[in-house]
Amino acid sequence: MPEYLAPGVFVEETSFRSKSIEGVSTTTTGFIGPTSYGPILLENELVTSVSEYERTYGDRRQLTFEGTDTHHNFMWHAVRAFFEEGGKRLYISRVFRNLDKSKYTGFQAAGDPRATTPHNDGHARALLDPSVSDSSRTLLLHARYPGSAGNVRVSITLRVSQNILSFVPSDGKDVPRVSGLSDRDVVLIRDPRPSDATGPVGGTFHLTHWNKDSQTWSFSPSSGPDLALADFQKPQGRELHIITATVAIAPIDDPGASIVWDGLALDPAHTRAGSPDSFTERFIHDENNPSRNREVPIVIDPGELNDGLELLQALLNTTLHSPPRSPPLDMALEDPDSPDEERTVTVVLQGGNDGSRPTSGDYQGEEVPDTTQKTGLFQFQDLEDISIVAAPGSTFGYQTEDQGYGPEAATIVNLLISHCQRMKYRIAVLDSGNGQTIAQVRRMRARIDSSHAALYYPWVKVRDPVTQQSIHLPPSGFVAGIYARNDEERAVYKAPANEVVNLAVGFEVMLNKAQQEVLNPEGINAFRFFEGRGFRLWGARTTSSDPEWKYVNLRRYFAFLERSIDKGTQWAVFEPNGPQLWANVRRTIEDFLLNEWQSGALLGDKPEKAYFVRCDRSTMSQNDLDNGRLVCLVGVAPLRPAEFVIFRIGQWTGDRR
Repeated sequence: MPEYLAPGVFVEETSFRSKSIEGVSTTTTGFIGPTSYGPILLENELVTSVSEYERTYGDRRQLTFEGTDTHHNFMWHAVRAFFEEGGKRLYISRVFRNLDKSKYTGFQAAGDPRATTPHNDGHARALLDPSVSDSSRTLLLHARYPGSAGNVRVSITLRVSQNILSFVPSDGKDVPRVSGLSDRDVVLIRDPRPSDATGPVGGTFHLTHWNKDSQTWSFSPSSGPDLALADFQKPQGRELHIITATVAIAPIDDPGASIVWDGLALDPAHTRAGSPDSFTERFIHDENNPSRNREVPIVIDPGELNDGLELLQALLNTTLHSPPRSPPLDMALEDPDSPDEERTVTVVLQGGNDGSRPTSGDYQGEEVPDTTQKTGLFQFQDLEDISIVAAPGSTFGYQTEDQGYGPEAATIVNLLISHCQRMKYRIAVLDSGNGQTIAQVRRMRARIDSSHAALYYPWVKVRDPVTQQSIHLPPSGFVAGIYARNDEERAVYKAPANEVVNLAVGFEVMLNKAQQEVLNPEGINAFRFFEGRGFRLWGARTTSSDPEWKYVNLRRYFAFLERSIDKGTQWAVFEPNGPQLWANVRRTIEDFLLNEWQSGALLGDKPEKAYFVRCDRSTMSQNDLDNGRLVCLVGVAPLRPAEFVIFRIGQWTGDRR
């Protein structure tokens, strides 16, 4: 209560309306599975397009497990299908298992880092100068994440600026001035070219220092005394050039798809406007902030190279060029007319691999001890906005039950279901196995009973943009996109069925009506082809044996209602638990449900027939009140889909009234 201690007029704000509940999103999806690249231990970031996915998780190239087992990149295809079918927001959880089938724990710095040595951790790597006996005295480059997409070509081009040294008359003298120079720049001091000289003219490399006290510049060479800017004289004709690096990263098989970083300073301690902007800083791996530079695909470790001059020297001394380049890199750097190709060092990262095929344990994931990092499905537990979960490609090889991947695939299906049941407001989109017959998919369905899951059959046939052949893909990517499209164009309470599959050119099995009459009662949602109506999703049932939760839209609509009410009534926690609070809660929920009824989501010609909300002494005992519990009872009459449309037609005579 406000205090009134002195006479006066007091104006207070008060509320005469109930709190509002905003409906939550129902289209945000989480996919889990192997990719060709990307983070494994970092927090998930939202993906809103295929191009965003490719920047972080690699392109559509096929995956090769254990060196020989080649699979389609089911995750990339699922992401593509999701967005093509109408999806908007997606999270990716990448799973990876080392080549020796051990659990992935990150980049292993121990061992021989040379490019040609295979590594079980899946990271591609290379030494800038493999001939150096002490590898800490050269640059180590390695892919930031494991995967075959980490085998890239890294080109480091040294660029020389225009001459920044000039002379300004002052008190009868020519005083040297520099423009655009920063502390700890690496510069080339070049003597004038004699009139009869041809080719490059020798120069020396220095590191600049700015003395704040004396407001003067000095230049430190790799050996010998420092030079002072005041010592420069106009008749000397010296030139001063800043040296920076440009780094380009391109896939080995697609040089045109390169990413370029320009204007990078060579010295690790270089800053611009107080922020580090050096060559190594841009490609650093920060143990204290692992998500930093997450979209930069490589890490450059300077080892024991302490300053920009040592780093430059390491670039100049590289022996990666065979036969040796002509002219040498240092001579090309001193020649103002040399092309970029002569000032470029190219390093190829090798040894990156896709590991072995992930197991159910990798999909389940864990909380990494002594860190905040999580893997697998544990990553999705912190993302409250996810409503749909799928593991595209995890059921490939489901039928190899006695040997191979069958038991792992069945376990992954169960893990998805248990995850959604634990998180309450989610539904798992389950894929049938590839190449399954009707009898086999029925056996698969018989092992499942959950209202938080829906099973789809058969696999979808599309044109593969990689191989230019027709391939079969798991349904989950298409179905998740159809869910999102259905919610956007209609509503979450409308059954996500009788929807066109945009990318489909066929199905693995072309089902007829008689075959679907076997599958549909068992909760196996089928894809069908209809003459003149195209390829459609023709089923909307969950895998529950409880008839109350038979339909997918019913399960998802209740998840929408429950989560919206959950988020929209958090203000009531710790409020005085009395009739005034009960009335506010009733009005808040009634207003929300009235809006749902008016939009056509609930059955009944009057609001009182469509829903009820009770929150009073009839829903709470004195024991509830004593234990701080507010109990509100809400009932709604949801709409169920018209799964069977029946027209009864009989004969009629023209003279009957």
